Amino acid sequence: MSEREQMTLDMVKNLALLLQEDNPSLTMEQALSMVINSDTYQRILNDDTQLYYQSPRYVYSFLSGELKTGKI
Repeated sequence: MSEREQMTLDMVKNLALLLQEDNPSLTMEQALSMVINSDTYQRILNDDTQLYYQSPRYVYSFLSGELKTGKI
């Protein structure tokens, strides 16, 4: 596994944990599904954005906004 792939997986895990922190009723499966089905996730996968290098809280601000408004 490459460093980028590992960083991406860590970011997804951390975003799911942050979702659970804000919404304690979510299961890990639900939180991961929300992350993976988001536009934010697609941006994390995009090498041009390099979001996988950013802090999870910074990226979570995008995800949280997307989930509240439906847009990034």
